[in-house]
Amino acid sequence: MDFSDLMEDISHSCTKMQKRFFSKGSIITTYMEKRRQICILLSGKADLIRYDLNGNKDIIDRFSPHDIFGEAFYPVNTNNELFVLATEDCEVFVFLYDAIQTKCKANCKFHSIFISHLLELILNKVVHQNTRIEILSKRTIREKLLSYFSILSNKSFSKSITIPFSLTTLADYLSVDRSAMMREIKSLIDDGFILKNGNKIKLLY
Repeated sequence: MDFSDLMEDISHSCTKMQKRFFSKGSIITTYMEKRRQICILLSGKADLIRYDLNGNKDIIDRFSPHDIFGEAFYPVNTNNELFVLATEDCEVFVFLYDAIQTKCKANCKFHSIFISHLLELILNKVVHQNTRIEILSKRTIREKLLSYFSILSNKSFSKSITIPFSLTTLADYLSVDRSAMMREIKSLIDDGFILKNGNKIKLLY
């Protein structure tokens, strides 16, 4: 069964799991309370965002369809300004961690099938998180940019890549100052590492 079809069937039959719609710009969930909530993005895109004490925004993570997220994956002392924002209209599958082990009253046949898919989603999340850590662990803005560009290149099997969001958002995603990042991008162009046309990048290395 296709995963999207499975989610649709579960949302209609399982009393412990719900499908919800969130319009662009709305908050899908916050990590201010430990509700042990788990979300699966069915369609659209969303960002996990945090504001520090100075009001600076960091994009901690980005979510695409079939990505899994929620405060169940974060420690109790997580910054209470952490929240997930819909950057497009989104459909989200929402349930509590406890629902994984406890079947709904209807004893729906889809529940056990879903559990078998959940492990794969979690493993994919681990791989994604490790990739994010790899980028943020780089010491300089240049290293972060080149690491991110290389990851996009490997995913598309091409030296020509498209940055999937604005440069302002890219700076937030890399946790760097936008002006400093723009200077570094210009330097990468001048040094012959990349060609740039809008949000399209061609790697020359």
